[in-house]
Amino acid sequence: MTCLKTNYSKIVISLVGILFLFNCKNEKKNPVTETEVLVVEETVPEPENVINVITKSMEFICADTIPSGWNTFKYQNQSNETHFFLLDKYPEGKTEENAITEIAPVFGEGMDLINEGKPEEGFAAFGKLPAWYGDIVFSGGTGLIAPKHTAITTVKLDPGYYIMECYVKMPNGKFHTLMGMAKGIIVTDEDSGNSPPEPTVEITLSGEEGISFPTPIKKGKQIFSVFVKDQKPHENYIWHDINLVRLDKGASIEALEAWMDWSDPKGLITPVPEGCTFLGGVNDMPAGSKGYFYVDLKPGKYAFISEVPKSKQKGLLKEFVVFDN
Repeated sequence: MTCLKTNYSKIVISLVGILFLFNCKNEKKNPVTETEVLVVEETVPEPENVINVITKSMEFICADTIPSGWNTFKYQNQSNETHFFLLDKYPEGKTEENAITEIAPVFGEGMDLINEGKPEEGFAAFGKLPAWYGDIVFSGGTGLIAPKHTAITTVKLDPGYYIMECYVKMPNGKFHTLMGMAKGIIVTDEDSGNSPPEPTVEITLSGEEGISFPTPIKKGKQIFSVFVKDQKPHENYIWHDINLVRLDKGASIEALEAWMDWSDPKGLITPVPEGCTFLGGVNDMPAGSKGYFYVDLKPGKYAFISEVPKSKQKGLLKEFVVFDN
């Protein structure tokens, strides 16, 4: 049993970039309305040399080639759905062709079984994935971001071939990757020359110790740094990340915690829990990594949460209040 679980942990760390293989076009286009764009005050310098990423419906519109080193992504979610993007670094020599022939059929089988309420059979099917799948490196990206909002996230990227993806689910349980939300990106050897921003709040993210940060957190424009102290796959084979969510009246912490677990057929599926507005964050990164994200905090109730089961019990769900003073 131990050996079997170890193998699963290696090959099914997350749903990641397999389902992009189908790269289907979304048949129903959502209307585009004006996006809420982050405006940065003088006390928090506006990021320079940003890489613009736009989603209007179920796609990523951005450059095909970007430099290595520190890069700041400005992700404008102009759609009517909550999204994120995760950057998956593929092992050398592996491309979309390998994924189509070696991975797509396996994931199709496994996900169908999970959606049918047969998680054990579904995870067993993932055992058919090729060994190289375990060499994919999840290299950061934005946290979940609500419709008509903008996420700004800074991460450091090594040269290589990446897949940018979103695997939030449609109401029918199909992943957004199946609807076209996956894009190949080449990160070149040329360094961007950028430096990381100066944070206003420092967060430590740990699977063993949870999420820790200084309190109180003040209202206004903030730059959060996120240091990944350690990393591991959790029960749903996902690494811990960090997402910021505003909790309005009627929001249920229990519903939010349950929704963040993709392995539940009702998890990570549209719509998000009532009263929850996602404001970005930093996606999965290896241990020792550091990422940054920008946010404008209004007075109110908030939470940091990771995309893992039992997040509150693990200290990976932390509520806090921003006061109007």
